[in-house]
Amino acid sequence: MLKRTLLMSLCLSLPLTGLAADSSKNAGKVPVDTRPTPPSPPARNIPLDPKLRAAAQAEFDAALISGDRIVRGHALEAGPRLFGDKLKGEIIKGLADSEPNVRFAAAMGVGDIKLASAKDDVLKLIDDNDPHVRVAVRYALHRLGDYRFSHDLERTAADPDPGVRGDTALVLGKLESSSAVRLLLPMQRDAEAAVRLQAAEALWRLGDERGFTTLVAASVSGYPDEVMIAYVAIAATKDQKLQGHIVAGLSNEYPEIALSAARALGELGSDIGYGVALKGAASKDVRQRFLAAMALGSIGRTDGQEPLEILLHDKDSPDIRLAAAYSILQLSIK
Repeated sequence: MLKRTLLMSLCLSLPLTGLAADSSKNAGKVPVDTRPTPPSPPARNIPLDPKLRAAAQAEFDAALISGDRIVRGHALEAGPRLFGDKLKGEIIKGLADSEPNVRFAAAMGVGDIKLASAKDDVLKLIDDNDPHVRVAVRYALHRLGDYRFSHDLERTAADPDPGVRGDTALVLGKLESSSAVRLLLPMQRDAEAAVRLQAAEALWRLGDERGFTTLVAASVSGYPDEVMIAYVAIAATKDQKLQGHIVAGLSNEYPEIALSAARALGELGSDIGYGVALKGAASKDVRQRFLAAMALGSIGRTDGQEPLEILLHDKDSPDIRLAAAYSILQLSIK
């Protein structure tokens, strides 16, 4: 749950569980920027294809009702960012799902878009049997103006389960409250590196430079997955002046890191990583195709429709298809 939550907040978010770089094999080895960066071809202004958008919408709609709980959860994580309260029926249905990861995603969605009509359904989950869901429920209620249970986050910030601590850091960073900083600062000293990174990302979202300092240090970590997380987290505030902390990653020896850099730079308004994304989209590696789909959406070039259409029909991974659908739908609202 912790890795899922971390990358959920940073990447879509669609999580990368099972798709991240192999940190066990490469642990402790500082990633090196040695490869030549694939050139980015000049942008071509291609009109948005209504048939492709319809196909992407169909893929997304199918994911929302998938028999695979992971795919359903991923769709609910992504959906509110695209559709807001137009997705309220699916979000409310998700709150009653039998699977906790789906209930978690639905509750987070309620909080993200402040879906007031779902408050009664959220309250039914206040004592949910899953601790991750309980954290998301408190986030949703706080965002809806019900602060009765918000203090419970002080307890979950010190929960024995690092996944629950990571979830707590995630929601604290989204509360838009300066009081959250008091809880997040000690979490930067957590025994789990993933929790420390989540706390740093949350602090940075709240405008605290101490979180940024931690993320910059993580961007030169000896663990590739930490570098990937750090790049996307650094870009969370959309401050284009931060490109210099990320651009070197485009030539990293690990393609996953280069693709994460391309995505982060896209979030900062630069298409310099477009060539990296094109190369990743054609990779035989499922991890790289997933990351490429995400990068193409963040970069936002309409000529990205061509590789995204191929990824939309990927035969190996529903996560790749959903990421491509998400990115295609993103293009139509940029």
